[in-house]
Parts: sequence; structure tokens; C-alpha cells
Amino acid sequence: MKGDLFSSQHVVQPAVAPGMSVENAKCVKYAVNGEMYARQGAMVAYRGDLVFERKGQGVGGMLKRAVTGEGLPLMAVRGQGEAWFAHEAQNCFIVDVEAGDQFTVNGRNVLCFDASLSYEIKTVKGSGITGGGLFNSVFTGQGRLGLVCEGNPLVIPVSEQAPVYVDTDAVVGWTTHLRTSLHRSQSIGSMLRGGSGEAVQLMFQGEGFVVVRPSELTPQKSQQH
Repeated sequence: MKGDLFSSQHVVQPAVAPGMSVENAKCVKYAVNGEMYARQGAMVAYRGDLVFERKGQGVGGMLKRAVTGEGLPLMAVRGQGEAWFAHEAQNCFIVDVEAGDQFTVNGRNVLCFDASLSYEIKTVKGSGITGGGLFNSVFTGQGRLGLVCEGNPLVIPVSEQAPVYVDTDAVVGWTTHLRTSLHRSQSIGSMLRGGSGEAVQLMFQGEGFVVVRPSELTPQKSQQH
């Protein structure tokens, strides 16, 4: 066979080491040698001796998502081989979580992660009832975390002198030392008159980074996720 489709740009190469790597902008490859975790339905191809098993909610298999509070079911992948993961042709990125770090991430952006990482579902501090009960997952330990995002994410530095305000539907995740609270950008009178449609944001203070998707989550997308 000849043609651009079969060029080195598209033909996958064997993994040189176990673990996670970006195959291309829309797909993560994982060379499995033991066990790893991924969102259910995200596997698009695999080769080798691999077993895919649903990870039950009773042992922490549900990652609650911000705003909606819905669950993200996970699967365990065990054995030896290579698997490719993707989700709705969204862009893929890898975060290296180091010992002593923690990374808070919206469940809808989780694609796959190393079994060496631990996660805990937590309510976003300061979100209160107004935020619909914002739930994110906090990853700790040492390992790699594969994320998806519609478009290229914005990574915005936060400092004590320059807090950052983010639409709650646009937050992907943030780093360890940031504090969160809800911020109203409109007065009650402005909202009664129609306002701008951007009444409440999540405010980040401290020192670190917040990751933001370049678009808000539409109601249609919210139902699909």
C-alpha cells in the first residue's frame, strides 16, 4: 500500500518503554505492563495480552464531574500489550504528577492514568450550594495522568497579586496550592435586567496554575458527557 495514509506520520511505532505517551494530538498510547486505569469506552485499539475490566463504584470507580455531579465510570486494563485511548476526537495531554504534588481535575477531562496514582472525590471549597455542588477529583502520588480537552487548553498562572476568575463550565484543573471560592461579577440588579450571562465564576488565589478549556460546556455537551 502507498499513499499519505501509510506514511510515518500515521503508522504507529512500537513502544520503547512501559507507560503513557501521546500518540498524536487526539490519542494517547499506553504500553501496559501490569495495570492501568482509563475511562470506560475510551479504548479505540489494542494489541497484546490485555484484559479490560469494569472498575466498580464501590472501590472508588466513579469520578464525579464538576457542576453536574454525574459519575465517570472507569475500567482497569491489565496484562502486557499496547492500548490506544481517545474521546470524541478531543485533544490529548499528559500531566506528570510528582511525589508531594496534587492535581485537581474535572472528571470529564480524565482519559487514563497510572495505577500508582491515587484519587479522591472532593467538593470544591467555596463553591457551596450556588455552584450546584462542584465535585472534582484530586490526584496524588507519583505517575502520569492523561487528559482530554476540546481545543487547546489555556494554562494561566495564578499569584497572590493576580487572582484568576474562571467560568465554572470551563475549568479543567488546577495545581496544589490554589484556593477556590465563588465570585459574583454582577449585581443582583444587573441579573434581574438580563445581565451578561456570566454571573458567577470560580476564583483562584495563591500560587500555581489553572487549566481552562477554550469554550464553555454547552447544555447539549453536558447531557452527552
